[in-house]
Amino acid sequence: MNLNQVTIDAHDLAASVAFYQLLGLNLIVDTDHYARFECPNGEATFSLHKVDAKPPANGNVIYFETDKLDEEYQRLSAAGVEFTQSPKDERWLWREARLFDPSGNHICLFWGGENRKNPPWRVN
Repeated sequence: MNLNQVTIDAHDLAASVAFYQLLGLNLIVDTDHYARFECPNGEATFSLHKVDAKPPANGNVIYFETDKLDEEYQRLSAAGVEFTQSPKDERWLWREARLFDPSGNHICLFWGGENRKNPPWRVN
């Protein structure tokens, strides 16, 4: 089994499409109610579904990994993207920066490297 995509709600689809393109995702479907992106690495895709109202905060976090986290943070900050956390080394051995998309969805840009799937505490 492989994860194909994640779809999230977006109340301002145009602003959200622009935001995810700025993050580096490649837009492959663009309609008045739905947009779908390819991630620049791997086979996963990511989708937005238009909703009328801003989605409520739900505790979900969407993680996008990049081995150039600090450079991406600098690039996005210079482009006007506001972060709630600058890149920081976390106790679970990932480096993370956090922000929200235009609809209030929580985003984490991170670098986990080998520890992403093989942390020292891995079960098997």
